[in-house]
Amino acid sequence: MVIDIRDNGEIKSVPARDISLVIPIFNERENLDVLYRHIRDVLDRSYDEYEIIFVDDGSTDGSFEYLERLSRDDKKVRVIKFSKNFGQTVAMMAGIQSATKHVLATMDGDMQNDASDIPALTAKLEEGFDLVCGWRRYRKDSFIMRKIPSYIANKMISWFSKVHLHDYGCTLKVYRTKLIKSIHLYGEMHRFIPALVAMEGGRVTELSVKHHPRRKGRSKYGIKRVPSVILDLFVIKFMSDYSVKPIHFFGGFGIASIGLGTAVGLFSLYERYIVGLPGINLLPLMLLTMLLILLGTQTILIGLLAEMDKRSYYEIQQKKTYIIDMVLN
Repeated sequence: MVIDIRDNGEIKSVPARDISLVIPIFNERENLDVLYRHIRDVLDRSYDEYEIIFVDDGSTDGSFEYLERLSRDDKKVRVIKFSKNFGQTVAMMAGIQSATKHVLATMDGDMQNDASDIPALTAKLEEGFDLVCGWRRYRKDSFIMRKIPSYIANKMISWFSKVHLHDYGCTLKVYRTKLIKSIHLYGEMHRFIPALVAMEGGRVTELSVKHHPRRKGRSKYGIKRVPSVILDLFVIKFMSDYSVKPIHFFGGFGIASIGLGTAVGLFSLYERYIVGLPGINLLPLMLLTMLLILLGTQTILIGLLAEMDKRSYYEIQQKKTYIIDMVLN
């Protein structure tokens, strides 16, 4: 069986593959029936083997009851139910770890992503990539509340992570299952998956996909997520540049702080004994000197603790600090 993909007006055939489709669900009962039928139609036509994994993230609108009936009627459907709402990142992680096929796709359950784009993303994956991200080039969302914050976030994430993409926030993505299963997601890290995959040595690209306006239900996203994105950016930057050498980050800051404190202290001595200013006038500078030196010393100690923690992390799990791409002979 092959998949026919239209690319710039030309039809090209690519080998069909098995696929796991992971869909986090939180109060999307109004969309589920149409969503399921559309997904089944696309996957039936495009793949030899597939499974659909719905992760119910603590829905209270009857979504789970519908999914429960669906799983009884369709053995290709698997449902994971959370005891409460844990968030999209955790739901995606649960679905990813449950997947059994060689290729894995994720998408939202609000009908704004289009499952008909999945075969094209899979075809792009076959060109040698490990992750193909959907790019909502013509996004059907509010300009001020959604598009502008998203544009700023995408620019910031691309700059921090050095993985330049137009749309980090699009859930519609296709991965090689083995690689994505090796990555652990926490907090709100699902939007940083491309950067995390690149850190593991994976090849990342993007492809333009369709995006539809939300017709039913209520959006769970908003501008309130901006602080979380900014804080997670610092985590990504630290993980990408200093995860195996934390003393370089903390030590650099500590040495700079001690150096500045020493300079302020020497200036205070100069003002006191060379210029002859009264000691009471130099009290603020002396306090600043002690503060900077104390802060620098504590930061270096934090770096040493981080070094010990890092070594325990890698040695206890027998985790390597490197990734081998190939061994010859």
